[in-house]
Amino acid sequence: MSTNLAGPETAQAPLAPAATGAGPKPPKNPGLAALFSFLFPGLGQVYNGQPARALVFFSAFVGSIYATAEINPLPFALFIPFAYLYNIVDAWRSASMINARSAGGVVEAEEDVTESPAWGGTLVAMGLVLLFNNLGWFDLAALRRYWPLLLVVAGVALVYGSLRKRKALGKGDVGSL
Repeated sequence: MSTNLAGPETAQAPLAPAATGAGPKPPKNPGLAALFSFLFPGLGQVYNGQPARALVFFSAFVGSIYATAEINPLPFALFIPFAYLYNIVDAWRSASMINARSAGGVVEAEEDVTESPAWGGTLVAMGLVLLFNNLGWFDLAALRRYWPLLLVVAGVALVYGSLRKRKALGKGDVGSL
């Protein structure tokens, strides 16, 4: 008769899901995601399994180049490095969040690796604007004086979103901004 010195609870330990191969996908490498995005805008997002984000970042990069050449060099030339660098940072952060979720860690509530409808909506809007410009129904060059309005709209959206989150978290005191 054999005795188990380790105790009955460790004699038949079940295998962890990762050891059986039935667990979640292996974590992503943030450095590799950033490198892919460095080589080609949007490629890091494809590596992270976020194809809609990849298309938005690639379209923003190409759209910035198009706007620089066709509309006005300033301010659109400034958007080129912004889209390129933000693409790299986003790939790194997304891979890190995927890893945190995979490890069961705490992840920021506003970040989600699932694709948001906003990414698809952005692609549809950009495609329609460029299509209407190509068909002659819309003249992008005529709007070059009004591009700062985009900054105003983006700022209002950010302030509104921040106030809404603050209210949802129970910090409705707007004076503490």
